Amino acid sequence: MTVFSPDDVVAAPSPDLLTPDNAVFLFVDHQPQMFFGTGSGDRAAIVNNTTGLAKAAKLFGVPTVITTVAAESFSGPALPQLVAVFPDHKPVDRTSMNAWEDTALVDAVRATGRKKIVISGLWTEVCLVLPVLSALSQGYEVYVVADASGGVTPAAHEHALERMSRAGAVTVTWVQVLLELQRDWARQETYDGVMEIVKEHAGAYGLGVVYAKHFLGADAAG
Repeated sequence: MTVFSPDDVVAAPSPDLLTPDNAVFLFVDHQPQMFFGTGSGDRAAIVNNTTGLAKAAKLFGVPTVITTVAAESFSGPALPQLVAVFPDHKPVDRTSMNAWEDTALVDAVRATGRKKIVISGLWTEVCLVLPVLSALSQGYEVYVVADASGGVTPAAHEHALERMSRAGAVTVTWVQVLLELQRDWARQETYDGVMEIVKEHAGAYGLGVVYAKHFLGADAAG
């Protein structure tokens, strides 16, 4: 058995952690028709969480790809709140249910040079699970944002998350991603931005920040 002394401990982050420099965000099919069929959770909450996740990507300058399926013929445009965060992004529209079978989409992800994909989408059991399994098979590390995604039923959502986890994907939440990117409250260049996202989108946590700042002042930590 290997025995470690205190001198062997190095203050260094795990390579598994997401950072602004190693991740790419992929938003898959957050569209009206897909939301109509989503029944695994509150749809307004999924919209809120997706928007918060998008603002996290924008704040930290993480490369972001938005993709839609059959936007002009069936599913409708990308979520307006998502488009508002990235007004200069043109979504990659596809015909394939599996986004990873669309060359333009894969090229867009590969062009970032990142190997950690933070992905969310509708529906979990189809348009999310298919590209996740495909990306994993090609050596990508995939982080599935469960609360910015939704399936047709609670069972469909949960079974899809389980299938992806068994294949090697990591399930996370949008606030977890936001705070993992920040990771140190001394990073002042993004501190205020994180606090604004939290206050607007993180529910009770956001109210707690408002409360703390009211009594403790502007320097209250997250």
